[in-house]
Amino acid sequence: MSQSIQIRMGGYGPPTTTFSRALKIIGDDLEDEFGGELEVKYIWNILDLGYRSEDTLWMAEHGVLTLAYQSTSYLTDRVPELGFTDLPFLFRDNEHARSAMDGALGDYLKKCIEDRANYRVLGFFENGFRHISNSLRAVRSPADLAGMRTRVLPSSIQARAFELLGAKPMPIDLVDAINGIVAGTIDAQENPLANTVAYGVPQYHRFHTMTGHFYVSRGIFANRDAFEALPERVQVAFRAAVDKAILVQRDLAVREEEIAKQAIIDAGGEIIELTPDERAAFVDAVQPLHEEAHGLFAEELFEHFAAA
Repeated sequence: MSQSIQIRMGGYGPPTTTFSRALKIIGDDLEDEFGGELEVKYIWNILDLGYRSEDTLWMAEHGVLTLAYQSTSYLTDRVPELGFTDLPFLFRDNEHARSAMDGALGDYLKKCIEDRANYRVLGFFENGFRHISNSLRAVRSPADLAGMRTRVLPSSIQARAFELLGAKPMPIDLVDAINGIVAGTIDAQENPLANTVAYGVPQYHRFHTMTGHFYVSRGIFANRDAFEALPERVQVAFRAAVDKAILVQRDLAVREEEIAKQAIIDAGGEIIELTPDERAAFVDAVQPLHEEAHGLFAEELFEHFAAA
């Protein structure tokens, strides 16, 4: 080749996050295999350049980035089917969720995305189970969330879930969420513990309740035009590198959760573990949403989910 292939990958976290480390695995594998034929560049954290986390989506779709990741909840306005995986308490555990997202359910969702946006969806990183943190009080029941201004991802399903829990959901971008937490205009947020720590939330939130209410995946979005312009052998290697990176990232995410839990405790935070009965109260509170879901989503989604 007369000129090296340029591959640009980016996200919205420092190089130490599990997602950034996974991107580096992809890039290293490609450069090791193809040497001078291609060159990989990284933009680890677009927030450092004044962008918002949601901007990774248009950057990948329009080719500013060759590859980016983003929580699937950010695409629910364009791909409503993705709201299915935003249903609360949908997955039993990580293995159940991974089986679904790597199987028929994930394949169905990939097709829905690719039918409506200029992406090739190469797989799903694990954002993981999300827990509630807040600055006001210990949360052990839905009643404790009453009136609490709570940031959620921009998903109508997630907003509805927190309405049923009695909170005041605020579906906003990460940048606005962090600013609101610092200013005190947001009382609570929900995230995996590793994200909570990475975003500096424990400085402002003392209480961290292990609800595990949502499991969220981060899609791996390649610009379709750029990806399909690659030689076929590069495309094959690209997909193989992504598959490898997914496995590593998921393993790292499990370990990061425990590290983050200790970091919260070290910062003076309180980890609140729910009893089975306490957790059941949260599950019961959002049950109407699962009933409503049958009127919102195609039966195919439920069938693919059951196959997991």
